[in-house]
Amino acid sequence: MAAGPRCEELFARARRVLPGGVNSPVRAYRSVGGTPLVVRRAAGAEIEDEDGRRYLDFVGSWGPLVLGHAHPEVLAAIAEAAARGTTFGAPCALEVELAEALVAAYPGLEQVRCVSSGTEAVMSAVRLARGATGRDLVVKFSGCYHGHADHLLVAAGSGLATFGRPASAGVPEPFAALTRVLPLDDEEAARALFAREGERIAAVLIEPIPANNGLLLQRREFLATLAELTRAAGALLVFDEVISGFRVARGGAAELYGIEPDLATFGKIVGGGLPVGAFGGKRATMAHLSPEGGVYQAGTLSGNPVAMAAGLATLRLLERDGVHERLEALGRALERALAPVVAASPTPVALARVGSIFWLSLQPGPPPRAAEAIDPGAARRYAALFHALLDAGIALAPSAFEVGFLSAAHTEGDIERLAAALPAALERAAAAAGGERAG
Repeated sequence: MAAGPRCEELFARARRVLPGGVNSPVRAYRSVGGTPLVVRRAAGAEIEDEDGRRYLDFVGSWGPLVLGHAHPEVLAAIAEAAARGTTFGAPCALEVELAEALVAAYPGLEQVRCVSSGTEAVMSAVRLARGATGRDLVVKFSGCYHGHADHLLVAAGSGLATFGRPASAGVPEPFAALTRVLPLDDEEAARALFAREGERIAAVLIEPIPANNGLLLQRREFLATLAELTRAAGALLVFDEVISGFRVARGGAAELYGIEPDLATFGKIVGGGLPVGAFGGKRATMAHLSPEGGVYQAGTLSGNPVAMAAGLATLRLLERDGVHERLEALGRALERALAPVVAASPTPVALARVGSIFWLSLQPGPPPRAAEAIDPGAARRYAALFHALLDAGIALAPSAFEVGFLSAAHTEGDIERLAAALPAALERAAAAAGGERAG
């Protein structure tokens, strides 16, 4: 289905005044082709574009909308807060209440600082780790995305554990030189790096559930090894829970795997659909942060009452309505519904899922656990599948390597609708790739 005339018109206008016509690159549909949907409203599990076409949505604004679009109680909390003022640049009660809710839910968390995005949360946590340890090196993992701060837009070079190299123009080589990049799911590579440079490492930063380059589910043993290595070396283990926090469990991946990091970063759900991030850890570590310590961090809109109200309403609804249990039940229903479709697919496909996060891996074999094992040819197959589902009124992410999200607004009927539309979409994916068979 081609984009409607209103979407075409607005995107043409957007390209004149916005780089690529968008404010975030994946929205431009470059990896799937075609004109993006321009959304004018959303409610529950549906979005509606500017041409009045409605779609069952499994993007959920890339993860924040765990309750679905425009939840009435979240909207009411936003309206009530906004009526008292949108920002004060001063302390407010709601930021205290949201911080208390985060500390009560997340394992080992004693203090947090609120910021305005996941990128800002991770950037600040890395600065804090460096300030607290007096060390410079940061370790990240190939396939994990932590926002667009310069020192984290780093790709792996050659070798087992590499000096980072810039993954974006505009990132100076000296910034990347302070970042080490390791493969996921490889304890030996991690041990070798710590044997060589452990005394210089400030932090190991990882998405405990990597979900920005496919859903690369990690073994608990691998995460436990990272905790052991950082503890022995005096480095800090930082869990990037911007996606997984408050989604896979009340206490995020830390609760799910039973591993307590030294620092954790949050975003998405903690803002209830508004721009919010947060980072936190033990009181002794957070004491290095200004105004108590020498690590500077600040933000005009940090802790603004409208965003705090949206996040707090969302967290309270998660508790009150037993949402995590419902999401796990929906995730199991998704697996059951898609199992026969996957088994009969004319093109390679496997389903990866944890809680309410899922991913269709369009390559032979089980879903990969490391970025190096991802087949880049999956993108070609996915583009055809994406548009076939869009024609059926179902919206997945416009990238083969972005995940899908279930929300409390989805029903088993919605899952059945996806399962019913998927066989024809997989046929189109097979045709796009020359008809290769699963195996």
